[in-house]
Amino acid sequence: VQLQAFGGGLVQPGGSLRLSCSTSGIKFSINTMAWYRQAPGNQRELVASISSGGTTNYALSVVGRFTISRDNAKNTVTLQMNSVRPEDTAVYYCQLPNFRGRHYWGEGTLVTVSS
Repeated sequence: VQLQAFGGGLVQPGGSLRLSCSTSGIKFSINTMAWYRQAPGNQRELVASISSGGTTNYALSVVGRFTISRDNAKNTVTLQMNSVRPEDTAVYYCQLPNFRGRHYWGEGTLVTVSS
C-alpha cells in the first residue's frame, strides 16, 4: 500500500491550493480516504474525509472553504483549499483509515499561508 501526496506550497491568504493523493496497492473505490494536518506544536487533526459512497465530513474550521473529492478511476483523493488563512499552515497528510487493521499515511506535504 502506497499513498503519495503532492500539491503543497506557499499561498497568500485568501488564495487557493489543490492537494492530491495518489494511491496504489488497494481497491481504492471501496475505501474511505481522509486528509489530516499538523501544525507546529499541535496534534494532527482531521481536516476532511470521504467515504466510498462519496459522503463527506469536514472539520468545522474548514467548512465552506475546503472540498474533498475522489476520482476512483485515477485512485486519487483531492483536497481543494479555497479562502485559505494563515492558520491553515500545516503539513497535510492523506490517510487510508482502518485498512487491514491499521491506518496508512502518505508523506506529508507542506502548505504555508503567508503574504
